[in-house]
Order: sequence, then C-alpha cells, then structure tokens
Amino acid sequence: MDYLLDNPEIERIFQEILSKIKPLQNGDVVNSMEKRGVDYKVNFGVSVTLLRQIAANYPKNHLLALKLWNKQWRETMILATLLDEPDELTENQMDYWVRNLHSIEIAEQIAMNLFSKSTFAYQKAFEYCLGKKLLVKIVGLLMIGRLALIDKEAQDEKFDPFFEIMPPLSRDPQLSLVFSRVFITIGMRNRSLNEISIRYVEAMKTIDSIIAQENAEQILKTIINY
Repeated sequence: MDYLLDNPEIERIFQEILSKIKPLQNGDVVNSMEKRGVDYKVNFGVSVTLLRQIAANYPKNHLLALKLWNKQWRETMILATLLDEPDELTENQMDYWVRNLHSIEIAEQIAMNLFSKSTFAYQKAFEYCLGKKLLVKIVGLLMIGRLALIDKEAQDEKFDPFFEIMPPLSRDPQLSLVFSRVFITIGMRNRSLNEISIRYVEAMKTIDSIIAQENAEQILKTIINY
C-alpha cells in the first residue's frame, strides 16, 4: 500500500484521538466480545456510536486514517474507516486492509463506511466476493448491498455480475445471513431488479444444496411482495 510522509499536525491529531479513546473504555463490552471469540490486539470496548462522535470532530484525512489503521487497535481501525477520504483510496490499500482483517465487525465497518464510497467500489466488491477467505467475501457482499442502497444513479446492469457469481455464495452456510440480506436489498431496489431477482431466486431453489434452497425460500418471502 502507499505510504505518505508524516507531518506534525497530523501526528498531534492522532495522539489527541488516542487520548480520547482510553477514558471511554468499557470492560463489560470487552469481556462480552472475548466470550464470543472476538479477539483484538487492543480493545477498549468503546461503542461505535461514541467513535462516530469522536470522528465528527475532525475533518477526513487520508494520512490520519492510515496512522489510525496501522495502530491496529479495534477503535483506531474503526475510526480509520470513518476518517479516510474515499477518493484517496487505492486498490493496493483496499487489498491490504482486507487481507489483514480478523473480525467481522471491522469487515462491516470498512465495507459500509469507506470501501463502498470508493472509485473502485463495484470492481472490488465483486472481486472480493470471489475471494477465498470468509471475511473477504463478507466485505464484498456488504459493499454490494451498500451500493444498492446509496448509489441512486447506478444502472441496473451494474449489479449483473452479482447474479453471475451468486450460486457458490448461496451454498455457504457462513454467508447465509449476509447473502440473503444483500440479495433482498438488490431485489427491493426497483421493479426491474425485483423481477430479475425473483427469476434468479427461483433458479436458486433448484441448486443441489439445502443451504441454497433455504436461502432462496427466505429471500423469496420478502422480495415477492415488493
């Protein structure tokens, strides 16, 4: 990924942000995460709501975001997704961050807060859906779902690749919840995509996979009534 020269002002802001995180520590949240097997290098258990409040006090800055991400605390990684500049993202940075994911929480944050706003959003979303690692696929799916919600000007054809890569994703039980949610989001985007989605869901019911068939039934219950 790209590296930028540091500067004193960004370092000052970086240290200021770190000093705001520690007093908000919530041990109960940390213990709850650990019991669920969610493990971070450093975790203060600060809520995402409070982290958003911290981020709201600073302008977006690419260098600041890189410094926050490289710190590798749970909170600094989430703040990095909130404070980076989408137009400054490179493919190398996106790939680097995705390769180093260790929790679904951070996967959700980078997909929803940052990656879906990138110039490379559609390209990387479908690329990540074809990845080998579970969290990479989750990032890809979440990006597609987010794009279906926020990119009001996108032509329907933008989502065609999703339908083409759908079968293997529909069979994966670890992806079922995210997959169904994203498929429903696309199917509810407009009437045309709803009709296309229904056709693909009907085809999904014929896949030789109980998981795929169950996903199809769940999706159809929602989008058929659009």
